[in-house]
Amino acid sequence: MRGVFMKKRGNVKSITIACMVFAILTCCGMTDARAVGEVDNALYARLLAAHVTDGVVDYAGLKGDEKTLAAYLSVLNRVDTARLGETELFAFYINAYNACTLAFVLTGYPGITSIKELGTLFRNPWKKRVCPVGGTLRTLDEIEHEILRPRFRDPRIHFAVNCASKGCPPLRSSPYTGENLDAELDEVTSAFINDPERNRLTGRDLYVSRIFSWYAEDFDDDIVGFFLRYARGDLKERLERLKDDVTIHYLSYDWLLNGK
Repeated sequence: MRGVFMKKRGNVKSITIACMVFAILTCCGMTDARAVGEVDNALYARLLAAHVTDGVVDYAGLKGDEKTLAAYLSVLNRVDTARLGETELFAFYINAYNACTLAFVLTGYPGITSIKELGTLFRNPWKKRVCPVGGTLRTLDEIEHEILRPRFRDPRIHFAVNCASKGCPPLRSSPYTGENLDAELDEVTSAFINDPERNRLTGRDLYVSRIFSWYAEDFDDDIVGFFLRYARGDLKERLERLKDDVTIHYLSYDWLLNGK
């Protein structure tokens, strides 16, 4: 899951409906067409362009396009992942994670202020089977921790997948593509690193997102070194002068929905 899950009150009715919706979607996606070896992101691109601005999601507007989002998940479910190239597969699972997260939030919206409210006392939301991809109904945790992180071993993943929360790196307003994935990952990583509202250097104290604590091993336990690769301007110059003489502090994580 994205960070440390905290116990909360569950909305049993909304979760039951969510499970039914995704079960029906999975069945339909697996039987309405043959598996395909390419990914058509046109529906998703249209939804992102219409409902995501500077990382802020218009969930009310997206709710009105819920059928279109469900149709896109059906597209993802029909993809034969074995026929995708490595970078295409990488982009496929990032888009799948983000699209499924949006759809999952809509099962409780309006009426929730955090994705955490879609969990229960015994199961956090990232362990619910809500993502139909490649003919398999997966959890968000499975996509992130059993596919994306171990297979691709790229720390930039953490700035591309979005947990529908304000503390998370912003959701990109267009799909990731296999053709331009490296540049796209560099873009979102650099934007996050250089955003003073998310990370800042004050004197010798570097205040960073808690993502760097949760996934320290993905950054080779070298946060400053990672920052130096993507920092720009004054931030980069000051970090280069300080080198190892920096104290890391982890900021609190804002789990409120990344919506208007």
